[in-house]
Amino acid sequence: MCERFESGTRVSVLVPRDVGGCLDYLVPEGGVRIGQLVEVPLGPSRELGLVWGRGTHEVEAAKLRPILKELDAAPINRPMRDFMQKVGDYTLTPLNMMMRMVTRVPKLRESRPRGIVLRPTEKIPDKLTPARQRVLQQFKDAGGMPMMSAEIKELAQVSSSVLNGLVKSGSLVSESILIDERYPFLDPERPGFQLSAAQAHAAQELRNRVRNNCFSTVLLKGVTGAGKTEVYLEAVSEALRAGRQVLVLLPEIALTSQFMRRVGDRFGALPAEWHSEIKPKERMRLWRAAGDGTVQLVVGARSALFLPFCNLGLIVVDEEHDTSFKQDDGVHYHARDMAVLRASLSAAHIVLASATPSLESWENARRGKYHRVDLPDRVGTAELPEMMTIDLRAAEMGHGCWISSALTHAVREALAKEQQSLLFLNRRGYAPLTVCRSCGFQLGCPDCDARLVEHRFSQRLMCHLCGYSTRLPDTCPNCGADDQWSAVGPGIERLAQEAQQLFPNARIETLSSDYRVSMTDFRRRLESIRKGEIDIIIGTQIIAKGHNFPRLTLVGAIDADLGLHGTDLRAAERTFQMMTQVAGRAGRRGQGQRGVAFLQTWQPDHPVMQAIVSGDDEQFWAVEAAERQVAGVPPFGRFAVIKLSGPVLADIERLCRMMVRQAQPLQQIGAQLFGPAPAQVARVRGRHQFRFLIKAERRVPLQLALMQWRSQFQIPTNIRLVIDIDPQSFM
Repeated sequence: MCERFESGTRVSVLVPRDVGGCLDYLVPEGGVRIGQLVEVPLGPSRELGLVWGRGTHEVEAAKLRPILKELDAAPINRPMRDFMQKVGDYTLTPLNMMMRMVTRVPKLRESRPRGIVLRPTEKIPDKLTPARQRVLQQFKDAGGMPMMSAEIKELAQVSSSVLNGLVKSGSLVSESILIDERYPFLDPERPGFQLSAAQAHAAQELRNRVRNNCFSTVLLKGVTGAGKTEVYLEAVSEALRAGRQVLVLLPEIALTSQFMRRVGDRFGALPAEWHSEIKPKERMRLWRAAGDGTVQLVVGARSALFLPFCNLGLIVVDEEHDTSFKQDDGVHYHARDMAVLRASLSAAHIVLASATPSLESWENARRGKYHRVDLPDRVGTAELPEMMTIDLRAAEMGHGCWISSALTHAVREALAKEQQSLLFLNRRGYAPLTVCRSCGFQLGCPDCDARLVEHRFSQRLMCHLCGYSTRLPDTCPNCGADDQWSAVGPGIERLAQEAQQLFPNARIETLSSDYRVSMTDFRRRLESIRKGEIDIIIGTQIIAKGHNFPRLTLVGAIDADLGLHGTDLRAAERTFQMMTQVAGRAGRRGQGQRGVAFLQTWQPDHPVMQAIVSGDDEQFWAVEAAERQVAGVPPFGRFAVIKLSGPVLADIERLCRMMVRQAQPLQQIGAQLFGPAPAQVARVRGRHQFRFLIKAERRVPLQLALMQWRSQFQIPTNIRLVIDIDPQSFM
């Protein structure tokens, strides 16, 4: 139970505003509990508050204002408060801002709807009329459960006066209850899926760990199509059987419809969903249900990690390698790493599932920090797809074409067999660059140092950084030439146009975040693909995440080298993961239909391409780990990025020079400072972008040194400084 403070006690209250920490208030009549959400006066307004602990005695008691009222929500428990504190300390986020993130739900200060129910007592009324007998019999038939007045009147066919008489006699008592719609019950005792021997062994390992009721981490590594979901749902059933709550994190909300069906099949009811597209009323309902324990299983995006679960027993991070688990605005955190932290504070078990785990998780398993469970084979008769490269240096391709003759032939064969094909290109729009053939002028964004991407389907040019949009001008603004625009390079719209020309009778669907008008529409299109109503799927990385299309047997990666370009230290890892995941969509049904994946590449001898084709992922991870260990970079060292942005270039450069001169706190821990340097895209939304990169050893107190360094400077109001611990991108 949470500690309770008596009336008149001084307590610290956290508010979701940048006020430098907790504020002291006096406890009102009736007292409050630690962790309780309250309403407090702040200046002339009323603000949401969280009772954090005892007061600090920094302000005279006579000057303190009292808490106005308790809010209608369960107290935030100790593990959740510790989680907020530790995430804030790790990411260098003020605790007030952590509370703001945790309580960002609508109408949290409003009371929940309540209703009056009647409950029977053991007292028999002195006058037992037939009408009263019918009422008491209805309660007896319901096992003594309380019922609403309207419900019992209808069932017993009586008037309000009959019920009032029973209340007056003491045979019924009235009480106020919450009337929020409850989430359906998930039955862990329902028969599970039919598992293979390997799946059953892995599931038993997970169940045993959940039964231990203590923190542990498992890396569930299984090839694409190995049935990892069915395995970890057995761990979910064990946690539900023990009466504990479960959270499953997915990297992409488009995956939830397929996953929800599997959960419904396994437990007889659907879990709750948490992501950006659920309605405000549902967000508030689910937030409160997590706190009072009336929701068993939540499936959500990364922000679901900050729901105030009161009895969390299991966390699953599916596709744990996925880059979308990193939050790059507001609070900069990685949901996978913070999920491990949350599980440790809640004495919960955590499962990290992936066919292509992150190097961080692979290394933690190698060192014994995580327990590893492998699923090396696909379920049933399905085999892993055959992997083949197409050397673009020697491939037959027409001018302005991107699908090689070999891949074209393979797609035609799949069409003839009434099988599906997937053409993958991780580049949105029609063309990444539009150039004037007369003078070479490139159309760019007026607010960013980025080129405008042509979207021919919508007849617009768009900046993918700031969202600026315009139509293609008739004349070149540089030389005045008419109709001299040339599209350079392919996007998926251009690929779709070429596919339509090559395969005129095929039913083609293009999938990208650009075309996701609504989640309902996107899920409808995915269902159409699953039913076999589409012949050729053309998509970006959104199609590579966990989808299972039974008739898909052919995958063609149009530009497998795309992710290898640039200086990202994770370029090889991400290319390996992406290509393996995309290829893994093929041939999942089995039944003698082994899939095949073609990788169109200019570098077929590149170690990454060779590793993908050979399927020797352990060798790939070992080589990648050895190279990073020599370089002292993550996961064998630590990175932090300092991001500065502002409208005036000279102001940022002046601050950067000052920061370089006063970098002693970093030098004292042996950290290396690189920069400042303009960001990869030096101007976004009219603001100039500069970056520092800090490299340090794993065990040094990096956060403390960064805070000491940061505290030396008065940051001008027109400059924004952001610290990103463990960055995944250096843009």
